[in-house]
Amino acid sequence: MAQTNLFIGSLAYATNDDTLLAHFATIGPVKSARVVTDRESGRSKGFGFVEFENDDDNQKAIDQLDGKDLDGRPINVSLARPREERPKRDFNGGGRDNNNGGGNGGSFRQRSW
Repeated sequence: MAQTNLFIGSLAYATNDDTLLAHFATIGPVKSARVVTDRESGRSKGFGFVEFENDDDNQKAIDQLDGKDLDGRPINVSLARPREERPKRDFNGGGRDNNNGGGNGGSFRQRSW
């Protein structure tokens, strides 16, 4: 059976991977703890994911830590939904004919005069 992650929402911007791991290690052995950050600024997006070594600890963490304070903010703890399969993004005009000016920034629009 695949491991189930926990979704952790409403994180303080000061929360990092280490503080998230330490907070959830009070429940049981943590396999991974990750705060999601913005690629450009490196700032926390306010949510993260925790994976326990033992899936039985997921429900215990939800029961004991949902609504409890971490770094001064009450956090939301729930089972993470499976990641949705999304089509790959095309940055070369979105698959449209670039000669008709319908591209998404991937080509120069030709003048019709």
